[in-house]
Amino acid sequence: METETLEKNAPVKLTAKDFVSDQEVKWCPGCGDYSILKQVQTVLPDFVTEKEKVVFVSGIGCSSRFPYYMDTYGMHSIHGRATAIATGVKVANPDLNVWVIGGDGDLMSIGGNHFIHMLRRNPNIKLIMFNNQIYGLTKGQYSPTSEKGKVTKSTPYGSVDEPFNPAELALGAKASFLARTLDRDPKHQQTIFKRANEHKGTAFVEVYQNCPVFNDGAFFIYTEKETKKEEALLLEQGKPLVFGQSESKGIRLDGFTPTIVELTDGVSKDDLWIHDETDKVKASILAQFANYDDKHHMPRPFGVLYKENRSCFDEDVAAQINAAQSKRGKTPLNKILSGDKTWVIA
Repeated sequence: METETLEKNAPVKLTAKDFVSDQEVKWCPGCGDYSILKQVQTVLPDFVTEKEKVVFVSGIGCSSRFPYYMDTYGMHSIHGRATAIATGVKVANPDLNVWVIGGDGDLMSIGGNHFIHMLRRNPNIKLIMFNNQIYGLTKGQYSPTSEKGKVTKSTPYGSVDEPFNPAELALGAKASFLARTLDRDPKHQQTIFKRANEHKGTAFVEVYQNCPVFNDGAFFIYTEKETKKEEALLLEQGKPLVFGQSESKGIRLDGFTPTIVELTDGVSKDDLWIHDETDKVKASILAQFANYDDKHHMPRPFGVLYKENRSCFDEDVAAQINAAQSKRGKTPLNKILSGDKTWVIA
């Protein structure tokens, strides 16, 4: 009898289909957003038993339609302010599993200030940035991550702006978790999203996402069979940095300078840089790989670049409120309002 009761009260195992809403998905054919949506829906059943405990908050942009397509709670919020709104959601209800969805324009431009402050505060929220290096929803203007010289409708002679490197910006803003993945690598996406969910704090994941209409092929060099082994560097904790056809190349550190070496009789994997997710100095060097020009070309790192354990904003706020409530009635309101910097004039 007791066994039957336990079985009746046991949570029902959810599937990917349980997270698919009844809304028609409206993205352009071939858009990388479809893949990201599918992988999120695929991994959620691995760690979610109650859909009512999940919230997706988005800003404005193509990616920000995401909450409509998830059969969870969600909010299509304000341009650039999804991070601030999601922080409020998490602080008000710490039991919720909160995710933020935004594009490179939404998070790096109008939302740039909110983005950096979320990372330094470190609420326990998962933040996925769809980076296609273009403004898609507004029809193809250059974005904060567009490469210098980018010709678009708003930069007909080429952009003269220096682009943001989201990984560098995140580390500078004290991100406690930084990862990068690709829309065309479903398995890698799933691994990274699971790692992000496991992290206690703000987990920032940059997804290279193809816009087939306004910036087609921006990241194909990292995903196509002919080039990906030479251009994509897959990071694994405790493993040497190797890449190339048949893993014939590696990266070695000369002081703080990364150099590419051929794995020949004189150089083995034991001589290479070993990836350590907890080393912020090395994470900063990895983040800068995106800045190298053709003369000093480096492969692009994918995986978890950095993670650290530190206190979460939502937990710190809750602790502060609890401490204040325990003193309620002991401290007069006038004393609280006036503070210590007051005096009486006789």
